[in-house]
Amino acid sequence: MTSLRDRALGWAGPVAVTALGGWLRLKDLGHPKAFVFDETYYAKDAYSLLQFGYERSAVDGADEKILEAADPSTVEIFTNDASFVVHPPAGKWIIAAGEAVFGMNPYGWRIAVAILGTLSILILARAVRRMTGGEIWGTVAGLLLAIDGMAIVTSRIAILDGLLMFFVLATFALLLIDRDRSRNNGWSGHWLRPWRLAAAVSLGLACSVKWSGLWFVIAFGLLTVAWDASKRHRSGTPWLRAWLGDGIPTAITMLSVALITYLATWYGWFASSDAWARDVAGIGGPIDSLLSLWDYHVQILGFHTNLTTEHAYDSSAFGWLFQARPTSFYYETFQGDAGSCESGDCSEAITALGNPIIWWAAVLALLHQIWRWIGRRDWRSAAALTGVAAGWIPWLFYPDRTIFGFYTIAFTPFMITALTLSLATIANPDPRSGRWTDRRARQVAVGIFLLICIGVSWYFYPIWSGEQIDQESWSNRMWLPSWV
Repeated sequence: MTSLRDRALGWAGPVAVTALGGWLRLKDLGHPKAFVFDETYYAKDAYSLLQFGYERSAVDGADEKILEAADPSTVEIFTNDASFVVHPPAGKWIIAAGEAVFGMNPYGWRIAVAILGTLSILILARAVRRMTGGEIWGTVAGLLLAIDGMAIVTSRIAILDGLLMFFVLATFALLLIDRDRSRNNGWSGHWLRPWRLAAAVSLGLACSVKWSGLWFVIAFGLLTVAWDASKRHRSGTPWLRAWLGDGIPTAITMLSVALITYLATWYGWFASSDAWARDVAGIGGPIDSLLSLWDYHVQILGFHTNLTTEHAYDSSAFGWLFQARPTSFYYETFQGDAGSCESGDCSEAITALGNPIIWWAAVLALLHQIWRWIGRRDWRSAAALTGVAAGWIPWLFYPDRTIFGFYTIAFTPFMITALTLSLATIANPDPRSGRWTDRRARQVAVGIFLLICIGVSWYFYPIWSGEQIDQESWSNRMWLPSWV
Protein backbone atom coordinates (compact mmCIF):
# COMPACT_ATOMS: atom_id res chain seq x y z
CA MET A 1 0.00 0.00 0.00
CA THR A 2 1.26 3.47 -0.88
CA SER A 3 2.24 5.50 2.18
CA LEU A 4 0.83 8.95 2.91
CA ARG A 5 4.29 10.43 2.30
CA ASP A 6 4.55 8.82 -1.13
CA ARG A 7 1.09 10.05 -2.04
CA ALA A 8 1.98 13.57 -0.98
CA LEU A 9 5.17 13.47 -3.04
CA GLY A 10 3.21 12.14 -5.98
CA TRP A 11 0.99 15.21 -5.90
CA ALA A 12 3.44 17.91 -4.84
CA GLY A 13 5.28 18.33 -8.14
CA PRO A 14 2.19 18.09 -10.38
CA VAL A 15 0.32 20.62 -8.23
CA ALA A 16 3.29 23.00 -8.28
CA VAL A 17 3.62 23.02 -12.07
CA THR A 18 -0.16 23.28 -12.38
CA ALA A 19 -0.06 26.41 -10.21
CA LEU A 20 2.63 27.84 -12.49
CA GLY A 21 0.59 27.02 -15.58
CA GLY A 22 -2.51 28.52 -13.99
CA TRP A 23 -0.70 31.79 -13.38
CA LEU A 24 0.48 31.92 -16.99
CA ARG A 25 -3.06 31.26 -18.22
CA LEU A 26 -5.03 33.49 -15.84
CA LYS A 27 -2.70 36.50 -15.75
CA ASP A 28 -4.55 39.50 -17.24
CA LEU A 29 -7.00 37.11 -18.89
CA GLY A 30 -9.45 39.87 -19.81
CA HIS A 31 -6.88 41.49 -22.09
CA PRO A 32 -7.29 42.25 -24.89
CA LYS A 33 -10.80 43.61 -24.59
CA ALA A 34 -11.75 42.28 -27.98
CA PHE A 35 -13.11 39.26 -29.78
CA VAL A 36 -9.90 37.41 -30.61
CA PHE A 37 -9.98 35.28 -33.77
CA ASP A 38 -12.91 32.80 -33.61
CA GLU A 39 -14.12 34.15 -30.27
CA THR A 40 -16.46 36.24 -32.40
CA TYR A 41 -18.40 33.02 -33.10
CA TYR A 42 -18.02 30.93 -29.97
CA ALA A 43 -18.54 33.63 -27.34
CA LYS A 44 -21.81 34.78 -28.89
CA ASP A 45 -22.98 31.23 -29.61
CA ALA A 46 -22.34 30.37 -25.97
CA TYR A 47 -24.31 33.39 -24.79
CA SER A 48 -27.16 32.42 -27.09
CA LEU A 49 -27.18 28.93 -25.58
CA LEU A 50 -27.57 30.50 -22.15
CA GLN A 51 -30.54 32.55 -23.24
CA PHE A 52 -32.35 30.29 -25.69
CA GLY A 53 -30.82 26.80 -25.47
CA TYR A 54 -29.66 27.00 -29.09
CA GLU A 55 -27.64 29.34 -31.30
CA ARG A 56 -29.28 32.38 -32.85
CA SER A 57 -27.87 34.76 -35.47
CA ALA A 58 -26.29 37.93 -34.13
CA VAL A 59 -27.46 41.40 -35.15
CA ASP A 60 -25.21 43.62 -37.24
CA GLY A 61 -22.51 45.26 -35.13
CA ALA A 62 -23.07 42.87 -32.22
CA ASP A 63 -19.37 42.70 -31.37
CA GLU A 64 -19.06 46.46 -30.96
CA LYS A 65 -22.27 46.66 -28.93
CA ILE A 66 -21.04 44.00 -26.52
CA LEU A 67 -17.61 45.55 -26.04
CA GLU A 68 -18.88 49.10 -25.63
CA ALA A 69 -21.86 48.42 -23.38
CA ALA A 70 -21.53 48.88 -19.64
CA ASP A 71 -23.92 45.95 -19.23
CA PRO A 72 -24.06 43.70 -22.33
CA SER A 73 -27.11 41.91 -20.92
CA THR A 74 -29.14 45.04 -21.71
CA VAL A 75 -27.99 45.17 -25.34
CA GLU A 76 -29.89 43.60 -28.21
CA ILE A 77 -27.46 40.99 -29.55
CA PHE A 78 -29.53 38.38 -31.39
CA THR A 79 -32.19 38.22 -34.03
CA ASN A 80 -35.09 35.76 -33.85
CA ASP A 81 -33.50 33.56 -36.51
CA ALA A 82 -31.70 30.31 -35.75
CA SER A 83 -28.06 30.21 -36.79
CA PHE A 84 -26.38 27.42 -38.74
CA VAL A 85 -23.36 26.46 -36.65
CA VAL A 86 -20.84 23.83 -37.66
CA HIS A 87 -19.63 22.51 -34.31
CA PRO A 88 -21.58 20.57 -31.66
CA PRO A 89 -22.61 22.37 -28.48
CA ALA A 90 -20.50 20.96 -25.62
CA GLY A 91 -17.58 23.36 -25.97
CA LYS A 92 -19.89 26.34 -26.20
CA TRP A 93 -21.80 25.23 -23.12
CA ILE A 94 -18.50 25.23 -21.24
CA ILE A 95 -17.73 28.75 -22.46
CA ALA A 96 -21.29 29.71 -21.48
CA ALA A 97 -20.62 28.58 -17.91
CA GLY A 98 -18.00 31.29 -17.57
CA GLU A 99 -20.32 33.88 -19.09
CA ALA A 100 -23.09 32.86 -16.66
CA VAL A 101 -20.83 33.59 -13.69
CA PHE A 102 -18.72 36.53 -14.89
CA GLY A 103 -20.86 38.08 -17.59
CA MET A 104 -20.67 38.61 -21.33
CA ASN A 105 -17.16 40.06 -21.39
CA PRO A 106 -13.69 38.82 -22.42
CA TYR A 107 -12.91 37.45 -18.96
CA GLY A 108 -16.30 35.74 -18.77
CA TRP A 109 -16.01 33.94 -22.07
CA ARG A 110 -12.37 32.91 -21.49
CA ILE A 111 -12.28 31.79 -17.87
CA ALA A 112 -13.78 28.30 -18.27
CA VAL A 113 -11.35 27.49 -21.08
CA ALA A 114 -8.45 28.73 -18.93
CA ILE A 115 -9.52 26.59 -15.97
CA LEU A 116 -9.73 23.40 -18.02
CA GLY A 117 -6.45 24.27 -19.74
CA THR A 118 -4.87 24.54 -16.30
CA LEU A 119 -6.37 21.26 -15.10
CA SER A 120 -4.92 19.59 -18.20
CA ILE A 121 -1.46 20.16 -16.73
CA LEU A 122 -2.35 18.22 -13.60
CA ILE A 123 -3.94 15.41 -15.61
CA LEU A 124 -0.90 15.02 -17.85
CA ALA A 125 1.52 15.12 -14.93
CA ARG A 126 -0.36 12.39 -13.10
CA ALA A 127 -0.81 10.32 -16.27
CA VAL A 128 2.91 10.37 -17.09
CA ARG A 129 3.71 9.61 -13.47
CA ARG A 130 1.50 6.53 -13.79
CA MET A 131 3.26 5.54 -17.02
CA THR A 132 6.79 5.96 -15.67
CA GLY A 133 6.28 5.14 -12.00
CA GLY A 134 8.23 8.23 -10.99
CA GLU A 135 7.22 11.60 -9.53
CA ILE A 136 9.99 13.47 -11.36
CA TRP A 137 8.92 12.59 -14.89
CA GLY A 138 5.27 13.33 -14.27
CA THR A 139 6.31 16.74 -13.01
CA VAL A 140 8.56 17.27 -16.03
CA ALA A 141 5.69 16.50 -18.41
CA GLY A 142 3.41 18.85 -16.51
CA LEU A 143 6.06 21.58 -16.58
CA LEU A 144 6.52 21.30 -20.34
CA LEU A 145 2.76 21.58 -20.92
CA ALA A 146 2.52 24.45 -18.45
CA ILE A 147 5.08 26.56 -20.34
CA ASP A 148 4.29 25.57 -23.93
CA GLY A 149 2.97 28.41 -26.04
CA MET A 150 0.37 26.41 -27.93
CA ALA A 151 -1.13 25.22 -24.66
CA ILE A 152 -0.99 28.71 -23.14
CA VAL A 153 -2.61 30.49 -26.09
CA THR A 154 -5.42 27.96 -26.58
CA SER A 155 -6.14 28.17 -22.84
CA ARG A 156 -6.35 31.97 -22.83
CA ILE A 157 -8.69 32.33 -25.82
CA ALA A 158 -12.31 31.10 -26.00
CA ILE A 159 -11.91 28.67 -28.88
CA LEU A 160 -12.84 25.00 -28.93
CA ASP A 161 -9.51 23.30 -29.56
CA GLY A 162 -8.17 23.62 -26.01
CA LEU A 163 -11.39 22.06 -24.73
CA LEU A 164 -11.02 19.20 -27.20
CA MET A 165 -7.52 18.64 -25.85
CA PHE A 166 -8.83 18.53 -22.27
CA PHE A 167 -11.33 15.76 -22.96
CA VAL A 168 -8.91 13.80 -25.13
CA LEU A 169 -6.28 13.94 -22.39
CA ALA A 170 -8.84 13.07 -19.71
CA THR A 171 -9.85 10.03 -21.77
CA PHE A 172 -6.24 8.91 -22.01
CA ALA A 173 -5.70 9.28 -18.26
CA LEU A 174 -8.87 7.33 -17.47
CA LEU A 175 -7.84 4.51 -19.78
CA LEU A 176 -4.45 4.35 -18.06
CA ILE A 177 -6.23 3.90 -14.74
CA ASP A 178 -8.46 1.24 -16.29
CA ARG A 179 -5.36 -0.53 -17.63
CA ASP A 180 -3.79 -0.69 -14.18
CA ARG A 181 -7.01 -1.66 -12.40
CA SER A 182 -7.82 -4.40 -14.92
CA ARG A 183 -4.42 -5.97 -14.30
CA ASN A 184 -4.70 -5.71 -10.53
CA ASN A 185 -8.37 -6.71 -10.20
CA GLY A 186 -8.87 -9.02 -13.16
CA TRP A 187 -11.39 -6.83 -14.96
CA SER A 188 -10.07 -7.67 -18.42
CA GLY A 189 -12.91 -8.64 -20.73
CA HIS A 190 -15.68 -7.56 -18.34
CA TRP A 191 -18.42 -5.43 -19.86
CA LEU A 192 -18.78 -3.02 -16.96
CA ARG A 193 -15.46 -1.38 -16.17
CA PRO A 194 -16.08 1.99 -14.48
CA TRP A 195 -12.91 3.75 -15.58
CA ARG A 196 -13.35 2.64 -19.17
CA LEU A 197 -16.98 3.81 -19.12
CA ALA A 198 -15.85 7.16 -17.72
CA ALA A 199 -13.38 7.35 -20.60
CA ALA A 200 -16.26 6.73 -23.01
CA VAL A 201 -18.17 9.65 -21.49
CA SER A 202 -15.10 11.82 -21.98
CA LEU A 203 -14.81 10.69 -25.59
CA GLY A 204 -18.46 11.59 -26.18
CA LEU A 205 -17.78 15.06 -24.79
CA ALA A 206 -14.68 15.38 -26.98
CA CYS A 207 -16.76 14.63 -30.07
CA SER A 208 -19.35 17.14 -28.92
CA VAL A 209 -16.66 19.82 -28.80
CA LYS A 210 -15.34 19.10 -32.30
CA TRP A 211 -15.93 16.16 -34.59
CA SER A 212 -12.20 15.53 -34.83
CA GLY A 213 -12.63 13.84 -31.47
CA LEU A 214 -13.93 10.89 -33.48
CA TRP A 215 -10.38 9.98 -34.50
CA PHE A 216 -9.51 9.57 -30.82
CA VAL A 217 -12.55 7.34 -30.31
CA ILE A 218 -11.10 4.98 -32.90
CA ALA A 219 -7.48 5.27 -31.78
CA PHE A 220 -8.07 4.96 -28.03
CA GLY A 221 -10.61 2.20 -28.53
CA LEU A 222 -8.02 0.16 -30.38
CA LEU A 223 -5.37 1.07 -27.82
CA THR A 224 -7.33 -0.11 -24.79
CA VAL A 225 -8.31 -3.34 -26.57
CA ALA A 226 -4.67 -3.88 -27.56
CA TRP A 227 -3.63 -3.58 -23.92
CA ASP A 228 -6.13 -6.24 -22.87
CA ALA A 229 -5.51 -8.49 -25.87
CA SER A 230 -1.76 -8.51 -25.25
CA LYS A 231 -2.37 -9.49 -21.65
CA ARG A 232 -4.64 -12.34 -22.74
CA HIS A 233 -2.16 -13.46 -25.40
CA ARG A 234 0.65 -13.65 -22.85
CA SER A 235 -1.61 -15.94 -20.83
CA GLY A 236 -1.91 -18.31 -23.78
CA THR A 237 -4.98 -17.03 -25.63
CA PRO A 238 -4.62 -16.94 -29.44
CA TRP A 239 -4.37 -13.44 -30.87
CA LEU A 240 -7.68 -13.50 -32.78
CA ARG A 241 -9.62 -14.80 -29.81
CA ALA A 242 -7.92 -12.27 -27.55
CA TRP A 243 -8.85 -9.36 -29.81
CA LEU A 244 -12.43 -10.51 -30.28
CA GLY A 245 -12.87 -11.35 -26.60
CA ASP A 246 -12.05 -7.79 -25.60
CA GLY A 247 -12.89 -5.91 -28.76
CA ILE A 248 -16.58 -6.81 -28.94
CA PRO A 249 -17.61 -5.78 -25.40
CA THR A 250 -15.37 -2.71 -25.59
CA ALA A 251 -16.86 -1.55 -28.89
CA ILE A 252 -20.43 -2.05 -27.69
CA THR A 253 -20.05 -0.41 -24.31
CA MET A 254 -17.73 2.47 -25.22
CA LEU A 255 -19.48 3.43 -28.45
CA SER A 256 -22.91 3.24 -26.80
CA VAL A 257 -21.88 5.41 -23.86
CA ALA A 258 -20.03 7.90 -26.09
CA LEU A 259 -23.04 8.21 -28.40
CA ILE A 260 -25.50 8.72 -25.53
CA THR A 261 -23.19 11.36 -24.05
CA TYR A 262 -22.89 13.11 -27.40
CA LEU A 263 -26.66 13.21 -27.90
CA ALA A 264 -27.21 14.45 -24.35
CA THR A 265 -25.15 17.57 -25.06
CA TRP A 266 -27.74 18.49 -27.71
CA TYR A 267 -30.41 18.81 -25.01
CA GLY A 268 -30.96 22.51 -25.70
CA TRP A 269 -31.55 21.79 -29.37
CA PHE A 270 -33.97 18.96 -28.60
CA ALA A 271 -35.84 21.12 -26.09
CA SER A 272 -36.31 23.99 -28.53
CA SER A 273 -38.92 24.30 -31.25
CA ASP A 274 -37.20 26.73 -33.63
CA ALA A 275 -33.48 25.82 -33.61
CA TRP A 276 -31.74 25.23 -36.92
CA ALA A 277 -33.19 22.24 -38.83
CA ARG A 278 -35.34 21.45 -35.78
CA ASP A 279 -38.37 20.06 -37.61
CA VAL A 280 -37.13 18.94 -40.99
CA ALA A 281 -39.08 15.69 -41.17
CA GLY A 282 -42.38 17.32 -40.14
CA ILE A 283 -43.82 14.19 -38.51
CA GLY A 284 -43.40 15.16 -34.86
CA GLY A 285 -42.21 13.11 -31.91
CA PRO A 286 -38.83 11.60 -31.06
CA ILE A 287 -38.34 10.07 -34.51
CA ASP A 288 -38.76 13.50 -36.09
CA SER A 289 -36.17 14.94 -33.72
CA LEU A 290 -33.60 12.28 -34.55
CA LEU A 291 -34.23 12.57 -38.29
CA SER A 292 -33.92 16.34 -38.06
CA LEU A 293 -30.68 16.06 -36.11
CA TRP A 294 -29.38 13.64 -38.73
CA ASP A 295 -30.22 16.13 -41.47
CA TYR A 296 -28.46 18.86 -39.52
CA HIS A 297 -25.37 16.66 -39.25
CA VAL A 298 -25.42 16.02 -42.99
CA GLN A 299 -25.38 19.79 -43.51
CA ILE A 300 -22.46 20.17 -41.09
CA LEU A 301 -20.54 17.40 -42.84
CA GLY A 302 -21.08 19.13 -46.15
CA PHE A 303 -19.64 22.34 -44.74
CA HIS A 304 -16.53 20.66 -43.35
CA THR A 305 -15.78 18.60 -46.44
CA ASN A 306 -16.10 21.60 -48.74
CA LEU A 307 -14.23 24.17 -46.65
CA THR A 308 -11.46 25.32 -49.00
CA THR A 309 -11.62 29.09 -48.48
CA GLU A 310 -8.18 30.67 -48.56
CA HIS A 311 -6.95 32.17 -45.30
CA ALA A 312 -3.80 34.13 -44.58
CA TYR A 313 -2.83 31.72 -41.81
CA ASP A 314 -3.99 28.35 -43.08
CA SER A 315 -1.31 25.76 -42.59
CA SER A 316 -0.39 22.42 -44.12
CA ALA A 317 -0.52 19.57 -41.64
CA PHE A 318 2.85 18.39 -42.97
CA GLY A 319 4.48 21.38 -41.26
CA TRP A 320 2.59 21.22 -37.97
CA LEU A 321 5.14 19.25 -35.97
CA PHE A 322 7.80 21.82 -36.82
CA GLN A 323 5.53 24.79 -36.02
CA ALA A 324 6.10 25.92 -39.60
CA ARG A 325 3.11 28.27 -39.85
CA PRO A 326 1.66 29.53 -36.55
CA THR A 327 -1.69 31.31 -36.48
CA SER A 328 -1.80 35.00 -35.62
CA PHE A 329 -4.87 35.32 -33.40
CA TYR A 330 -4.44 39.02 -32.66
CA TYR A 331 -2.07 41.80 -33.68
CA GLU A 332 -2.31 45.54 -33.02
CA THR A 333 0.22 48.35 -33.31
CA PHE A 334 0.40 51.55 -31.29
CA GLN A 335 2.34 54.69 -32.07
CA GLY A 336 3.75 57.48 -29.94
CA ASP A 337 2.10 58.24 -26.61
CA ALA A 338 -0.54 55.56 -27.14
CA GLY A 339 2.03 52.89 -26.40
CA SER A 340 3.81 52.10 -23.16
CA CYS A 341 6.86 50.44 -24.72
CA GLU A 342 10.23 52.16 -24.72
CA SER A 343 10.41 53.15 -28.40
CA GLY A 344 6.82 54.31 -28.74
CA ASP A 345 6.53 51.99 -31.74
CA CYS A 346 4.60 49.24 -30.01
CA SER A 347 2.69 46.10 -30.79
CA GLU A 348 0.45 43.56 -29.10
CA ALA A 349 0.30 40.04 -30.45
CA ILE A 350 -1.27 36.69 -29.62
CA THR A 351 0.38 34.04 -31.74
CA ALA A 352 -0.54 30.36 -31.53
CA LEU A 353 3.06 29.18 -31.56
CA GLY A 354 4.43 26.35 -29.48
CA ASN A 355 7.71 26.69 -27.64
CA PRO A 356 10.02 25.89 -30.58
CA ILE A 357 12.63 24.12 -28.43
CA ILE A 358 10.00 21.82 -26.93
CA TRP A 359 8.41 21.06 -30.29
CA TRP A 360 11.60 20.52 -32.28
CA ALA A 361 12.98 18.28 -29.55
CA ALA A 362 9.66 16.42 -29.45
CA VAL A 363 9.97 15.62 -33.17
CA LEU A 364 13.27 13.87 -32.43
CA ALA A 365 11.62 12.18 -29.45
CA LEU A 366 8.90 10.79 -31.72
CA LEU A 367 11.55 9.07 -33.83
CA HIS A 368 13.10 7.69 -30.65
CA GLN A 369 9.74 6.43 -29.42
CA ILE A 370 9.02 4.76 -32.74
CA TRP A 371 12.29 2.88 -32.31
CA ARG A 372 11.42 1.94 -28.72
CA TRP A 373 7.98 0.75 -29.76
CA ILE A 374 9.33 -1.41 -32.59
CA GLY A 375 12.63 -2.47 -31.02
CA ARG A 376 11.75 -2.67 -27.34
CA ARG A 377 7.99 -3.28 -27.48
CA ASP A 378 7.53 -0.42 -25.02
CA TRP A 379 3.77 0.03 -24.48
CA ARG A 380 4.32 3.57 -23.25
CA SER A 381 5.88 4.56 -26.57
CA ALA A 382 2.91 3.05 -28.42
CA ALA A 383 0.50 4.99 -26.20
CA ALA A 384 2.17 8.34 -26.85
CA LEU A 385 2.43 7.65 -30.58
CA THR A 386 -1.25 6.70 -30.72
CA GLY A 387 -2.25 10.08 -29.33
CA VAL A 388 -0.07 11.94 -31.82
CA ALA A 389 -1.27 9.82 -34.74
CA ALA A 390 -4.96 10.33 -33.91
CA GLY A 391 -4.61 14.09 -33.74
CA TRP A 392 -2.27 14.61 -36.68
CA ILE A 393 -2.36 11.90 -39.37
CA PRO A 394 -6.04 12.28 -40.41
CA TRP A 395 -5.40 15.91 -41.38
CA LEU A 396 -2.68 14.85 -43.80
CA PHE A 397 -5.41 13.47 -46.06
CA TYR A 398 -7.07 16.88 -46.42
CA PRO A 399 -4.41 18.98 -48.18
CA ASP A 400 -6.98 21.28 -49.80
CA ARG A 401 -9.09 21.95 -46.71
CA THR A 402 -8.64 25.18 -44.77
CA ILE A 403 -6.86 24.07 -41.58
CA PHE A 404 -4.68 25.80 -39.00
CA GLY A 405 -1.58 25.05 -36.97
CA PHE A 406 -3.35 25.47 -33.63
CA TYR A 407 -5.21 22.21 -34.29
CA THR A 408 -2.04 20.62 -32.93
CA ILE A 409 -3.18 21.38 -29.38
CA ALA A 410 -5.33 18.23 -29.56
CA PHE A 411 -2.17 16.09 -29.53
CA THR A 412 0.27 18.45 -27.81
CA PRO A 413 0.14 16.44 -24.53
CA PHE A 414 1.22 13.32 -26.42
CA MET A 415 4.13 15.13 -28.09
CA ILE A 416 5.19 16.17 -24.60
CA THR A 417 4.69 12.64 -23.30
CA ALA A 418 6.97 11.30 -26.03
CA LEU A 419 9.57 13.95 -25.20
CA THR A 420 9.37 13.18 -21.48
CA LEU A 421 9.82 9.45 -22.08
CA SER A 422 12.92 10.17 -24.17
CA LEU A 423 14.30 12.54 -21.52
CA ALA A 424 13.78 9.80 -18.93
CA THR A 425 15.75 7.40 -21.11
CA ILE A 426 18.57 9.92 -21.45
CA ALA A 427 18.71 10.58 -17.70
CA ASN A 428 18.53 6.90 -16.74
CA PRO A 429 20.75 4.95 -19.15
CA ASP A 430 20.74 1.20 -19.45
CA PRO A 431 24.23 0.07 -18.32
CA ARG A 432 24.00 -2.79 -20.82
CA SER A 433 23.79 -0.40 -23.75
CA GLY A 434 27.54 0.24 -23.75
CA ARG A 435 26.92 3.90 -24.52
CA TRP A 436 27.59 7.00 -22.46
CA THR A 437 26.45 5.89 -19.01
CA ASP A 438 27.61 8.75 -16.77
CA ARG A 439 24.23 9.13 -15.11
CA ARG A 440 24.95 12.40 -13.34
CA ALA A 441 26.19 14.05 -16.52
CA ARG A 442 23.10 12.86 -18.37
CA GLN A 443 20.81 14.26 -15.69
CA VAL A 444 22.63 17.59 -15.79
CA ALA A 445 22.16 17.66 -19.56
CA VAL A 446 18.42 17.06 -19.15
CA GLY A 447 18.29 19.77 -16.49
CA ILE A 448 20.02 22.25 -18.80
CA PHE A 449 17.56 21.39 -21.57
CA LEU A 450 14.61 22.11 -19.25
CA LEU A 451 16.14 25.42 -18.21
CA ILE A 452 16.52 26.38 -21.88
CA CYS A 453 12.83 25.51 -22.44
CA ILE A 454 11.85 27.72 -19.50
CA GLY A 455 13.99 30.58 -20.79
CA VAL A 456 12.54 30.35 -24.29
CA SER A 457 8.99 30.37 -22.89
CA TRP A 458 9.80 33.46 -20.83
CA TYR A 459 11.11 35.11 -24.02
CA PHE A 460 8.03 34.23 -26.10
CA TYR A 461 5.37 34.77 -23.42
CA PRO A 462 4.64 38.40 -24.49
CA ILE A 463 3.48 37.25 -27.94
CA TRP A 464 1.42 34.47 -26.39
CA SER A 465 -0.46 36.73 -23.98
CA GLY A 466 -0.87 40.00 -25.89
CA GLU A 467 1.57 42.03 -23.80
CA GLN A 468 2.55 45.40 -25.24
CA ILE A 469 6.17 45.34 -26.44
CA ASP A 470 8.37 47.18 -28.90
CA GLN A 471 7.56 46.24 -32.46
CA GLU A 472 11.23 45.43 -32.94
CA SER A 473 11.00 43.01 -30.00
CA TRP A 474 8.05 41.34 -31.71
CA SER A 475 10.03 41.13 -34.95
CA ASN A 476 12.99 39.55 -33.12
CA ARG A 477 10.70 36.74 -31.98
CA MET A 478 9.74 35.88 -35.55
CA TRP A 479 12.57 33.37 -35.97
CA LEU A 480 11.31 32.01 -39.29
CA PRO A 481 9.92 33.97 -42.26
CA SER A 482 6.82 31.75 -42.23
CA TRP A 483 5.97 32.93 -38.72
CA VAL A 484 5.11 36.44 -39.88
